[in-house]
Amino acid sequence: MATERHDPATGRATTGHEWNGIEELETPIPRVVVFFLTVTTLFAIGYWILMPAWPLGVSYTKGLLGIDQRDVVTRQVEDAAAARAAWTGRIAGASLQEIAADDTLMQHVRETGRTLFIDNCAACHGTRGTGGPGFPNLAAKAWLWGGEPETIAETIRIGINAANEETRISQMMAFGRDGILDDRQVRAVAAYVRSLSALPMGAADTAEVEAGREVFAANCVACHGEDGRGSTEAGAPDLTDAAWIYGSDAQSVFTSIYSGRQGHMPHWEGRLSPVDIKLLALYVGTLAEDGR
Repeated sequence: MATERHDPATGRATTGHEWNGIEELETPIPRVVVFFLTVTTLFAIGYWILMPAWPLGVSYTKGLLGIDQRDVVTRQVEDAAAARAAWTGRIAGASLQEIAADDTLMQHVRETGRTLFIDNCAACHGTRGTGGPGFPNLAAKAWLWGGEPETIAETIRIGINAANEETRISQMMAFGRDGILDDRQVRAVAAYVRSLSALPMGAADTAEVEAGREVFAANCVACHGEDGRGSTEAGAPDLTDAAWIYGSDAQSVFTSIYSGRQGHMPHWEGRLSPVDIKLLALYVGTLAEDGR
């Protein structure tokens, strides 16, 4: 008959299992663990009975309470739409100027417009609208097509070089690649363009400015104007400000002139409602406020 063994240090019974002289104590499961296992088991059983829980092939157990999360979400969406209807109806029926003059509506513009912007525009323009290489900084107020709310709304609606039949069209020629200018002329006009916004230049660039002025007058004024301030009719950027879509360093400017540029913005008509387009247009116009 086996004799129960006890640990000499603690006096507690052992299980008889030994590893390298170390014996395992006979330790019961703590009562608190048993308590919580019991509670969670009872909770699980109650949940299975009361709530939808078990799949049954093409259906599932409905539960005694009959709660359907799809119905809950549908009601929540309907309630949210009803709550929004009061002010979205006012925005739908008001002009952009009237909305901009209404502080209450502009509060909705800032809140809802920000969500729309992050969901649809931030991938290119950034969450603060400051853009990046190839994407305009919307907070700089350096508008390619004009910064009036109606103009911004139209740009959002039809896009730029997009698939919409009414889309805005804008393209800068590849003056070097297509052989219109040679490399020397491209370098010269790049130096002149950089001088228009007083960018720091080396001695070699400074010497080329005058030659670049002549190249600019012969090839660039049709879009950018004699003073280089651009044209909102052609979507040509202002070359005298500090906003550079593709970079202001000498190599970036050279590349823009040599290889040309053709930006793209998708059209949002059909994907966003007219009210959403109004909200976005007005929100974009606030991006420069308060340093945002």
